[in-house]
Amino acid sequence: MSTLAIRLDPHAVDVTIDAAALHFILADGREISAPLEWFPRLRDATSEQRQHWRLIGMGVGVHWPDIDEDIAVATLMRNN
Repeated sequence: MSTLAIRLDPHAVDVTIDAAALHFILADGREISAPLEWFPRLRDATSEQRQHWRLIGMGVGVHWPDIDEDIAVATLMRNN
């Protein structure tokens, strides 16, 4: 099987949030982003709550415990 036929599932290694967007840094070096407006809980959270996150499923998603929000890498990839 050619290596081109292998589908890689992207995993997040870091997260940043600015005033307008959520950014996931992926293990392969890509950065994917989505408007903060897509995620009302995250949009309405305090800066402190936004910074309190952890990777889940070895990076397949991100969890913000203070606001009970989970966002999968696949969600951002599907909407970009």
